[in-house]
Amino acid sequence: MENYTKYKLKSNDELASLLADKDHLFIIACNKCFKEFETVDEPDCGEFEKIAADCGKTVTGSARVDFLCNKTQTEKKLQDMIPEGTENVFVVSCGLGIQTVAELSGKPVYAASNSLNYRGHHGMALTKKSCDACAQCYLNITGGICPIVDCSKSLVNGQCGGAKNGKCEVDSSKDCAWEKIYKRLEKQGRLSEFLNQPVQVRDYSKVNFKVVQDYVKSIREDRLEGYYGGVHPLERKEFTEHLPLKKFPDPEVVVIPLSMHAGAPANPVVQVGDTVKVGQKIAEAAAFISSPVHSSVSGTVIAIEPHKHATRGECMSIVIRSDGKNTLHESVKPNKDLESLTPDEIVEIVREAGIVGMGGAGFPTSVKLKPPKPIDTILLNGCECEPLLTADHRVLLEFADDVIFGLKAVMKTVNAEKGLIVIEDNKPDAIKLLQEKTADCDGIEVVVAKTKYPQGAEKMLIKRVMKRQVPSGGLPADVGCVVSNISTVKAISDAIQKGMPLVERVVTVTGERLRNPGNYIVKIGTNTKDLIDYCGGVTGDDITIKAGGPMMGFVLPDVNVPIMKGSNGIIAVDTDHTVEQPCIKCGRCVDVCPMELSPLYFAKYADEENWQGMKDKNVMDCVECRCCEYICSSKIPLVTKIKAGKNAVRGMK
Repeated sequence: MENYTKYKLKSNDELASLLADKDHLFIIACNKCFKEFETVDEPDCGEFEKIAADCGKTVTGSARVDFLCNKTQTEKKLQDMIPEGTENVFVVSCGLGIQTVAELSGKPVYAASNSLNYRGHHGMALTKKSCDACAQCYLNITGGICPIVDCSKSLVNGQCGGAKNGKCEVDSSKDCAWEKIYKRLEKQGRLSEFLNQPVQVRDYSKVNFKVVQDYVKSIREDRLEGYYGGVHPLERKEFTEHLPLKKFPDPEVVVIPLSMHAGAPANPVVQVGDTVKVGQKIAEAAAFISSPVHSSVSGTVIAIEPHKHATRGECMSIVIRSDGKNTLHESVKPNKDLESLTPDEIVEIVREAGIVGMGGAGFPTSVKLKPPKPIDTILLNGCECEPLLTADHRVLLEFADDVIFGLKAVMKTVNAEKGLIVIEDNKPDAIKLLQEKTADCDGIEVVVAKTKYPQGAEKMLIKRVMKRQVPSGGLPADVGCVVSNISTVKAISDAIQKGMPLVERVVTVTGERLRNPGNYIVKIGTNTKDLIDYCGGVTGDDITIKAGGPMMGFVLPDVNVPIMKGSNGIIAVDTDHTVEQPCIKCGRCVDVCPMELSPLYFAKYADEENWQGMKDKNVMDCVECRCCEYICSSKIPLVTKIKAGKNAVRGMK
């Protein structure tokens, strides 16, 4: 693979002249973007160290840094990198990296390399730029097509002869720029005019990196608003965001898994043949981190046996045949009013109702409501940043009063002064409604957040709204926050005001391959296939069904699995047939990781089974948001490799 890094050390004579009146040098080399991931150390750094030593210069140290132009990452690395006694810093990098170090180091900075221009896609810009700031425009003679940006080799006098079937030999996905130029000039009757032009000589001394630097800076400021990294995939919420909630027809049989939550599976408290009612406890929590399970229908227990499960493959489940009557259990009755309930009583109600995080994680909510540290703010996550999903959006619109009640209950339980309902700006109707309804609520405020994925991840939400950083390995409580999902607090409201345990939830059934998408209130234990069939089934043959959203959802190889407490969506999308290619070290995964990690190393170390390396690179801090995989130029299944690394690290002694 061609090394896309178009810079190299200046000549020995030029470097000797540059070094003549300088000493006590610190050398920083960029580990070059766009190259095969075959080495970590940039060899040009060692070469320059030898040249400096031959000139009798004192080298105070050297460092090799990935993606120097990534200002956020480089700033952190430079803090303790440059030793005392350093007088001059020499950088082996492209122009963007040199300027980044010059801005951050506080020392005189010199370029040890010849920095050629960046060509359209800089490693860290994550955007396309049609002008290369070369200060010598060729558009007038090439028919308006830029040979610098559009040609992989930046040729200025015609094609190299390496194109095949109109595609560039350097990048087979790219059209040959010069074939396009020739065709356009020929169409304009100007081809002979071009061929009679004198040879063009490009003057690289004219390259204006300031234009490129300013452009990248403006893009980065916009992208990093609120928190580092993140992406903005196509939202595709238009399929269902306007569709009101509908009650899904009651199933004849429900299969209720005993594990729909983090922690230990629940233990059955019913037997085959027992008659049960809606809201009746059918399995009790088996540990502190566990949750009870309740019947979503009235009827007869016909089996307690392993059944297929969306995320675990198979799970012990209670199978109930409905009698169609939906008879409520005697325990389902309203509790005292909120003012009369103590925090401990609210926690007990939530625990007994089997309420868990309904955004997908499934952590028992009663545990979250007993934080080990003081809490000053509740963040209600109404972002729903996953593409396609609109379940929480519809809950906000149709159960706003219940959401506010549930928030007040959580605030009272943890003695929080503030409750912030955070809604992304792509839901203006929900923002307007909640602002109206909370106008007179003391301590409750609606926060409008710029739409960005994965803003709904609790650590990102806290950083975006509170400007607080949850420490590595820490919890929101460490910074005085509790984060809860919209549907979760609605369930808390139902448990307090109606006495109803968590036996149903809102599910978005959608996707470009689903005939009739919709938002449904679905009983826990309903068969996923029944939902898909009710929505008209899928169109086409090569379809992937996922539980959850397209970013963090799980592929369902078999749709005969039950809807669970965390099932916020079922989506039908086109199957992805992209093929993994070798990492080209473009750095985009580093640029989008909201946890400020280096996912490219996770892929490398997983392939080498270097689990200690993954641990050292803080793989356990990864939230598996899939931003890195979404942006990966080489289509590497990074999250799969990260999960393998996490499992290996957990097993390390």
